[in-house]
Amino acid sequence: MPWPSALSTASFSTSTAKRKDKKEKKDNDFFNPKTVEPLSEEEAKANLEQKVEETTEVESAEAKTSSPEPPASGNKDGKDGQGDGADGKASSAGGGGASSGSSGDGSGDGGRKGRKAGVDKALQKPSVPEVYPQVMAIPIAKRPLFPGFYKAITIRDPDVCAAIMEMIKRGQPYVGAFLFKDENADEDVIRDSKDVYDTGVFAQITSAFPVHGETNSLTAILYPHRRIKLSTLMPPGGQDVKKTEPEPEAVPEPIPIKTDEETQREKKGDVVASFEEAAVAPKTEAQSEKYEPTSFLRKYPVSLVNVENLSDEPFDSKSMVIKAVTNEIVNVFKEVASMNSLFRDQISTFSMSASSGNVTAEPAKLADFAAAVSAGEPAELQEVLDSLNVEERMQKALIVLKKELMNAQLQSKITKDVEQKITKRQREYWLMEQMKGIRRELGIESDGKDKLVEKFKEKADKLAMPEAVRKVFDDEINKLAHLEPAASEFNVTRNYLDWLTQIPWGQRSAENFGINNAMTVLDEDHYGLKDVKDRILEFIAVGKLRGTVEGKILCFVGPPGVGKTSIGKSIARALNRQYYRFSVGGLTDVAEIKGHRRTYVGALPGRVIQALKKCQTENPLILIDEVDKIGRGYQGDPSSALLELLDPEQNSSFLDHYMDVPVDLSKVLFVCTANMTDTIPRPLLDRMEVIRLSGYVSDEKKAIADRYLAPAAKELAGLKGADVTLSDEAIDELIKSYCRESGVRNLKKQIEKVYRKSALKIVQDLGEDVLPESEALTDEGKAAMEESEKEKDKKDPISSEATEQETTETPRIALIVPDSVHVTIDKENLKDYVGPPIFTSDRLYDVTPPGVVMGLAWTQMGGSAMYIESILQSVLRPSSRAGLEITGNLKSVMKESSTIAYSFAKAFMAKEFSENHFFDKAKIHLHVPEGAVQKDGPSAGTTMATSLLSLALDTPIDPTVAMTGELTLTGKVLRIGGLREKAVAARRAGCKLIIFPEDNISDWLELPENIKEGLEGRPASWYKDIFDLVFPHVDRELANTCKVCEWKKEHPDKAESSSSKDE
Repeated sequence: MPWPSALSTASFSTSTAKRKDKKEKKDNDFFNPKTVEPLSEEEAKANLEQKVEETTEVESAEAKTSSPEPPASGNKDGKDGQGDGADGKASSAGGGGASSGSSGDGSGDGGRKGRKAGVDKALQKPSVPEVYPQVMAIPIAKRPLFPGFYKAITIRDPDVCAAIMEMIKRGQPYVGAFLFKDENADEDVIRDSKDVYDTGVFAQITSAFPVHGETNSLTAILYPHRRIKLSTLMPPGGQDVKKTEPEPEAVPEPIPIKTDEETQREKKGDVVASFEEAAVAPKTEAQSEKYEPTSFLRKYPVSLVNVENLSDEPFDSKSMVIKAVTNEIVNVFKEVASMNSLFRDQISTFSMSASSGNVTAEPAKLADFAAAVSAGEPAELQEVLDSLNVEERMQKALIVLKKELMNAQLQSKITKDVEQKITKRQREYWLMEQMKGIRRELGIESDGKDKLVEKFKEKADKLAMPEAVRKVFDDEINKLAHLEPAASEFNVTRNYLDWLTQIPWGQRSAENFGINNAMTVLDEDHYGLKDVKDRILEFIAVGKLRGTVEGKILCFVGPPGVGKTSIGKSIARALNRQYYRFSVGGLTDVAEIKGHRRTYVGALPGRVIQALKKCQTENPLILIDEVDKIGRGYQGDPSSALLELLDPEQNSSFLDHYMDVPVDLSKVLFVCTANMTDTIPRPLLDRMEVIRLSGYVSDEKKAIADRYLAPAAKELAGLKGADVTLSDEAIDELIKSYCRESGVRNLKKQIEKVYRKSALKIVQDLGEDVLPESEALTDEGKAAMEESEKEKDKKDPISSEATEQETTETPRIALIVPDSVHVTIDKENLKDYVGPPIFTSDRLYDVTPPGVVMGLAWTQMGGSAMYIESILQSVLRPSSRAGLEITGNLKSVMKESSTIAYSFAKAFMAKEFSENHFFDKAKIHLHVPEGAVQKDGPSAGTTMATSLLSLALDTPIDPTVAMTGELTLTGKVLRIGGLREKAVAARRAGCKLIIFPEDNISDWLELPENIKEGLEGRPASWYKDIFDLVFPHVDRELANTCKVCEWKKEHPDKAESSSSKDE
């Protein structure tokens, strides 16, 4: 019995065509099923085996048909054997159990071994039956199957897999394949006939093997033979479902052996028997009615369907319409092959196949091939499968193929556009351009350059650019408009225009010139600082009268912690100006001030231009912090770059290296801060108005602690509404015994420490019952806490997802301390909070011995009391040698001061007390305590001279007296600096009298009354004035005696011996 598909494939698999194909290239077998749809490695393997078997059969058939005496029946069988061999080869290519390729072999052997041998082989390899009314149905997803073209499917249902394996063992590997209507459906059985299309294919399972890595799964290779129509569905367990019971006409009947043979004899004389013929031939008609080939499948829960064969409607192969459509399909194939590499290997030899006449002889097969290789919609492909009218089928297949052509043309066009801009070094650039090509075809492409130019122009129109700046802007915007976005210069120009349009040209904030408002703001933020506040009020008054103010350069100089930086912020708030701060401490790069050249990668303007961009006004207050600690490196000297910036005569046209256009900074109020002026370059210091901030005395510190520090620290510790009191005595004790420095920064730390310890004590005493953790967490916080606890149990708790879940904006709320809590910190229990006192006394010496005098020194931390000590190293004897030893880590200026003081003291004693020969024989050691601290400065001369004279006269100095001043050899007292800081240090040390040079009387008069309170100031122009103050009751007669001379009178013998030794 010949295969049903032999007719549809005979014209493409004749011996003549195969001989011709052997002479051509390997790819010229156009309609070979192995090149139709290479979906998987399994199909490729099946196609390879098919080609090997085909070559063997063709050579065998040629040898047998050339036999000199073939029987007539053998010749007929040989013809049909070749036709059957084509499909038989295809059906058994994957290693399946059924193939009619042996039909050709049997008919070819008829001349030698007779018909019996051919029948025996046919019985061993049964052919595909034409009538198979009931088959197992397998649903197919995504795309339908077409007769003559392989398809690999994966079966995951274990029952369906078992049924397939039994079918293969029984030699009946035939199934019906129907397409799911739902593209997302994924099942191996059909539950309802409405889930699939009625038209499917009758397919043979050529091979089946398990899926790697999966159990109870099979990969089956299907070869469809013909179209079938689903008439009745028997779903799994469907015997009990009435509507799916087989109708009488659908009951399988005995295979009509005689009718088939007669039909075949009328056509081609084929007498090859099938496996089914041999099986049912001896049976009676009654027995045949009970036979069902698929009865063994009823024990499996699989889908069984009753089907009917569908045949193509007759058509006129000479119809002009069919020829025209055929030629159009051929032409489309050629175009797609020239543009799409996916089709090129499959249809490169299509032109030769068309010229041989095979395509026009099988238009139905051509339509199926067109649909099988096209990536169309499942519904469109199913329509091709449903069409039994050949002409209609070809029209629908042509539409599907045309869409494939349009797809290929669009892809080819995009590829050509992209390839013109590709470079070998820019693969990433090629991908971006390809994406742009796609977006351009969709009509959504826009590089944004025109919008960028318009945005810059709109921003520039809103600004009052000077004429020179506007000209530069116009030149740069024209350059940007003519640059390609991919050019490196494009980004440089865009960034420059971005900065140029972000500077607030002509935009100023409205200033507040109200004197009362400024005083209120300054007093709210700072206590004292009268000099600074007066200078700001002067600045505001001038602006009020003129209507405008020019930028000024103020420099606040003072010790740390006195409020230099915070006063700058208060000034900005009082004037209603924008505030910007940056520090130049340790700065070594001039580019931080003047900006980088635009040619450098990552170039930026200087910090001043960045300040204007952030503040968006031309008149902000810019605070330059730590100007005395500016560095100097190989990139230049930033302090020299500040000369142009801080010069009111030059900064009206400040030129930044990056901007390269003049920027007016004359409206900016510059405020600088420094701890000392010694390290500031003189030219830079000359351009600034220096305002000195001295340290705070105890009264000021206490007022600052009461008004600002204690309330802020209490709120910071979470005790804002709690009854926690820091008494005045405790604050006084903190200032006296813990915080003696000039500023209040350390005092702030100590107060915060007190409140923190109080908070800890309250929480520990009350416990979790009064302050439960559950009340502190918000709903968001509780959710985050639960997520965190869950993540702790996992192996990898640190993940991006976990982090996002555990974070929340308001995880907790503040807990209120109960009213029953009362805490008071006083002088007695203060040490429980901050530890033992650091300073146990007001002065180093409560009672000073002879030779010890309190001096005053100025440091970066403010003023400090500095004692100077002198002692006699040996007893005075006639043989003693005079000398002076100096220690205390003194630098060169103080060493010179000590030498001058020693010489002056000797001269003063020789003049005032000529009989006292103390310095002629005394070996003296002068020391300044705290040797780890370097000391230098020209203000200790009077103190050293007083120490030496006190030792020489053996008279102690009052411990409440402090002095400062430089001394000349003639006794003149010279002017010194830092009198304010020294006066503060003297008051802090408990002094009652301070002696200073008369030239500093103006500085003393300018001191606030709170500093001078309890402190008496005595100016001195010559050292004689100081001597009268510190030695008011000296016994001049006793002071004019010489201990060495007295010793000689008491011991004349020892004196003579010592004098002889000296000689």
